[in-house]
Amino acid sequence: MGCESSSSNHKNICPQCNMPIKSKEYSSHLDKVYFDDMGCLILWTKKESKDPSLAMVFTKDTKQYIKATDAFYTIKERTPMGYGFTAYEKEQPKSIKFEEMKLRMLRGEHMANPKIRKQILGE
Repeated sequence: MGCESSSSNHKNICPQCNMPIKSKEYSSHLDKVYFDDMGCLILWTKKESKDPSLAMVFTKDTKQYIKATDAFYTIKERTPMGYGFTAYEKEQPKSIKFEEMKLRMLRGEHMANPKIRKQILGE
């Protein structure tokens, strides 16, 4: 997982990690700012004092953008930056809502944290 960018098209570059956004699969956007990982959106909005609840997220099950607050999030999938939060339009087993996902991300309770990863995966 790197944060290196070789593209000069800023619409296709995540402003948090500077990685090219290669797929819609885990993407989200706030206004015209796009992110490659839900974790990046949460971190960037905190840094920029923006409201992440206004974002749109691409759902894995229905393959469309919906309001971030309407989505359900799984916590242990492989995502571009390894945070593990994936949006679904329909509720999934053990999925969480937006506010809980946001709190977990801001507290460092995500798959990129080795201790949390071990707890989540039961290793």
